[in-house]
Amino acid sequence: MPKVLLTTLNAKYIHLNLAIRILYDLNKDNGNADLHLHEFTIKNDPQEVAAYCVDYDVVCFSCYIWNITQTLAVARAIKALNPAVKVLLGGPEVSYEWEPVIAEDAVDYLIIGEGEIPFEHFVRQYPHVSLVPNLIFKEEGNIQYNKQSVQFDVKLLEDRNPYQYDTAEELNNKVCYIETSRGCPYKCEFCLASLDNKVRYLPMQTIKDNLLYLMERGRTIKFLDRTFNIKKDFTLDLFQFILDHHRPGNVFQFEITADIVHPDIIAFIQEKVPPGLFRFEIGIQTVNQASNLEVSRKQNFTKTSGVVQSLQNKIEMHLDLIVGLPLEYMADLKYSFEETFKLYPPELQLGFLKFLKGTPVREKYEQYDYVFDPEPPYQIIRSRFLSEEELHKVTLLENALEIYWNKKRACHALKYITERYSIFDFLMGVGERFARTHAFHQHTLKQVYEVIRDYIQELYPQDAVLAELLALDYYTFYKVKPQDIFELEADKAERFKVMESFGLNHHKYRFAILPVHFDTTVYIQESQVQPKLDYLIIQFDGQEKGEVLCADLQCL
Repeated sequence: MPKVLLTTLNAKYIHLNLAIRILYDLNKDNGNADLHLHEFTIKNDPQEVAAYCVDYDVVCFSCYIWNITQTLAVARAIKALNPAVKVLLGGPEVSYEWEPVIAEDAVDYLIIGEGEIPFEHFVRQYPHVSLVPNLIFKEEGNIQYNKQSVQFDVKLLEDRNPYQYDTAEELNNKVCYIETSRGCPYKCEFCLASLDNKVRYLPMQTIKDNLLYLMERGRTIKFLDRTFNIKKDFTLDLFQFILDHHRPGNVFQFEITADIVHPDIIAFIQEKVPPGLFRFEIGIQTVNQASNLEVSRKQNFTKTSGVVQSLQNKIEMHLDLIVGLPLEYMADLKYSFEETFKLYPPELQLGFLKFLKGTPVREKYEQYDYVFDPEPPYQIIRSRFLSEEELHKVTLLENALEIYWNKKRACHALKYITERYSIFDFLMGVGERFARTHAFHQHTLKQVYEVIRDYIQELYPQDAVLAELLALDYYTFYKVKPQDIFELEADKAERFKVMESFGLNHHKYRFAILPVHFDTTVYIQESQVQPKLDYLIIQFDGQEKGEVLCADLQCL
């Protein structure tokens, strides 16, 4: 009986791979193979991974753009240690343009497409694999491909729990992925999901059973469905099930299409869902309708904006934009970015167009003079619409967006910029300045604020309120009163006068007191800047981040 290992190299330790768990659960008892399951990460040393794998007869890897390079390195290391071990690769990264992969001496087999049916045949028939559907293999120096049209019936997953082999501790410390359906009704040409337009739903009771299992043992549960909210009644049913059974600490992540969210779903969320329980990932990608149509994508941005705004008091939003789509020049990208930023999502992801194997946009790349990296993740280098220099500038903007907005280090200042200037130009300028002085992945928090402080002083010297709002961001990010890098704090005499006037307990707390040019109470309560000579008072207790006191000294 062959000893077979199902494995993968996850992008991070907190990730779990659902695909290999499903294959293990479906085949562990078939009696034709001694099946095992184990995971690694892309940061593991290839030699150490190979040393774990060499005692198996067949090692099967689940492959994606984030791990294919490391996976091939491990495969070569396995063969160097024990040439008798057979290596099988499956997954989206080897299902298209697979010829260079199977040409690797370290790769013996490829499973193309959905893996359940081919893998079942493989473990039943091994080593006689010539009849395994959608298997590519080497035979006497020749490449053989047993191409067949097969599709797994997801109803066969009824009453199966792929996570029953994990400990409660593992599930509690990692992101647990669950699928309720496969396929996507949309045809976005940059996405692999567009190649399977038939949406197939798993049995509802099995979905609920597995969801309950994960809720009881895990914390963060992420739904893999490309568009979770296609069916209103299905969505509401599962939302209600979650509300009935979730436990403290659970968080649920869904990928939704915002412009088709039914009003009943919005009403349900507003009436029943507590803030912070749900997170929505929404792919806006672009506001440019010409670009959307060019990649067979439909979106009503007005409706999308309305849904985001109507739910942002209850749902944490993660919005995505794609840089480099056809017909989107720099001016169009700027417009898309600024219109999306005005929604003030807690996280805005600026991704760059990737030419994934199998996608129509990759097949048509010459039509738009695209040049992209031939190595994973196949990211755009230049096109007819954006030059390399322009794309480089956008990467600097992306870095600034991550540092200052997504990490919530300058939200007050950036909102103010958005309402009065160009947030696109501002972040690009800050990003360029940052790149000249510091490494994006190696800097101190003080340096983060010094860069944007200097940029504001140089570009907006006349705008005192902007500098003061950045100071508000700075002081409220710390738990202990930080150094006065803005030189805005009141002097010692004025500071004691304010503390005495408002009865502040300077024995128990420390305070930053800044004279400012806006009404602090109105700003904190209503997010409106009204001109007024006032004091910004931030209280520090050393335990929580700095807390703003209004003129009436109620902490907000």
